[in-house]
Amino acid sequence: MITALTFVTLRTYMVKIADIELGEFPLLLAPMEDVSDPPFRAVCKEHGADLMYTEFISSEGLIRDAIKSRQKLDIFDYEKPIGIQIFGGDEEALAMSARIVDATNPDLLDINFGCPVKKVVCKGAGAGVLKDIDLMVRLTDAVVKNTKLPVTVKTRLGWDDSTRNIEEVAERLQDVGIKALAIHGRTRVQMYKGEADWTLIAKVKNNPRIKIPIFGNGDIDTPQKALEYKNRYGVDGIMIGRAAIGYPWIFREIKHYMATGEILPPPTIEERLDACRKHLHGSIRWKGQKLGILEMRRHYANYLKGLSHIKEYRTRLVMTEDPAELEQILKEIEQNFAGVEA
Repeated sequence: MITALTFVTLRTYMVKIADIELGEFPLLLAPMEDVSDPPFRAVCKEHGADLMYTEFISSEGLIRDAIKSRQKLDIFDYEKPIGIQIFGGDEEALAMSARIVDATNPDLLDINFGCPVKKVVCKGAGAGVLKDIDLMVRLTDAVVKNTKLPVTVKTRLGWDDSTRNIEEVAERLQDVGIKALAIHGRTRVQMYKGEADWTLIAKVKNNPRIKIPIFGNGDIDTPQKALEYKNRYGVDGIMIGRAAIGYPWIFREIKHYMATGEILPPPTIEERLDACRKHLHGSIRWKGQKLGILEMRRHYANYLKGLSHIKEYRTRLVMTEDPAELEQILKEIEQNFAGVEA
């Protein structure tokens, strides 16, 4: 439970990944499959995300020239700094995909050793690599040696409670050349259940051998919690995932609270719908009308969360495939809910 803040932050140094300056306490947007595409990243960047990542990209898919994998390489100048995230369980495939990523000119290359989804884990990738730390080190080494980019890693505490070996992992990955480490405070077995344990993240950060930035991830969903975790656990920055879905204002709210101690008022209905429209229009531009509208459907409920009697409008939004009709529905919501707080 978050209590009144009794901590004082004394650290004021600039956080850097290699030569990439991220500010004194950067807020990172977590890479999320089927979420962290360019339209979603655009609204998060507008509202204060300091560093963002693409959805994770299969190394095997890149090598096969799979269309979906290649499309995920799309990045834009306004997103910088941005990292492209890859995953896989084969050294040669990861090395080859690292060379492909180089050509797209992101700011950094990230390796996913944290995805807990069964279809990824069963291929010996993502969090599946947590069962074999020697393999994790070899895979990371292969990527570092085959790219000019700074390499970072996102992972979890371990496979299960009996293998929470993140302290060893951090040292060994630093030794082969990674430039930053993001740690989700759960094991793979936990998936996204239970409370994230940041005590091990703090142990990694406070290890005198560790010289690279350590970012904490898991359960940060309010400005108060972000500041308390910053001070309690001493991490270099925070990575935010699910709390940003449909609520990109989480980044600006955290920054404002850390700077002033004041809680910003929640976004107005006009601000919500403005972000929703930008997301929708970006989705259509990037994916085409049919797919852009279809894949936007998963986001409406999050943008409209907390509004009473909104179900009828949500239903209409996910039933239509006509951009003009979608715009009309959004206008109706704006007119009928003006001044209403969620």
